[in-house]
Amino acid sequence: MLVFGGHDVVSALDVGPRASDVELLAFAFTDQRVVITEDKDFGRLVFQRGQPHYGIIRLTQMPVDEQVESMRQLLLQYQDETGDQRIIVVTSDRIRVRRSNQEPHSSLTPPN
Repeated sequence: MLVFGGHDVVSALDVGPRASDVELLAFAFTDQRVVITEDKDFGRLVFQRGQPHYGIIRLTQMPVDEQVESMRQLLLQYQDETGDQRIIVVTSDRIRVRRSNQEPHSSLTPPN
């Protein structure tokens, strides 16, 4: 979906089939890429280890078709909220945006 929408996408497999989360996050930071994942371990790396990042979008508790639609809406409606060291958690009923410097997060309701 992202590639067909004209976005420059690099898969984790392109970075390395055995790349660790630390290596993936480091690659994304160096290349100024947002990590899109279902895995909460990336947040742990940022908050517990202080690993730098460009941005993380975590899709949670949704089937794949909802993930695709949520990403489409996120990119259309909240593109300015991605990147810039923000961590965005997307569920079926809300989008939470938080900067990794521990400032309070904002909650956005996805458009219907």
